[in-house]
Amino acid sequence: MKIENIRPGDIEAESFRIIGELLGDRKLDPRYEHIIKRCIHTSADFDYVDSLYFSEGAEERIARGIREGAVIVTDTKMAQAGINKTRIGKYGGQVLCYIGDSDVAEEAKSRGLTRSYVSMEKASRLGRPVIFAIGNAPTALMAICDLAEVGQLDPVAVIGVPVGFVNVEASKERLIRSGIPCIVARGRKGGSNIAACIVNAIQYSL
Repeated sequence: MKIENIRPGDIEAESFRIIGELLGDRKLDPRYEHIIKRCIHTSADFDYVDSLYFSEGAEERIARGIREGAVIVTDTKMAQAGINKTRIGKYGGQVLCYIGDSDVAEEAKSRGLTRSYVSMEKASRLGRPVIFAIGNAPTALMAICDLAEVGQLDPVAVIGVPVGFVNVEASKERLIRSGIPCIVARGRKGGSNIAACIVNAIQYSL
């Protein structure tokens, strides 16, 4: 296979051209095409064409939330690092992750819970509109649903794309059933990189 000499600034554009070529005649919902293609660009996995679920209005709620300075809370430092913060900061927002906080670790240990669960509880006390971007921990999705059910949390929206095998699919389906505005990668696939790229795809379209 021949290696092409492509200027650094042209690599992303060429990648999206190739994605479009490989999709062929397949039609994507124009409301979500930019998100689906960026997930493919991030992962080289075309399964996201079929697995991404969008509740009605979720993408618009996230876009509006970013414009209005909502806090984005992630379940991993990797997702936090992967989100482009320039435009989010311009609108007055922040990207936070509590997974490494000592108080979260201590409480999780004392209560026999995961740090991901407790970090979502901490986020529920922010007192500001929150967009969740969850790419690793099913227990983070469980916490969000539990807190919403008892009226302690009302998220702007949730990006629910944890990857793995234990409780992954069940937690995603619970999020969908909860009625919380959400974008979900159904099945086992996802990851912190996918959570970050969905946030980026939406903010790049603003």
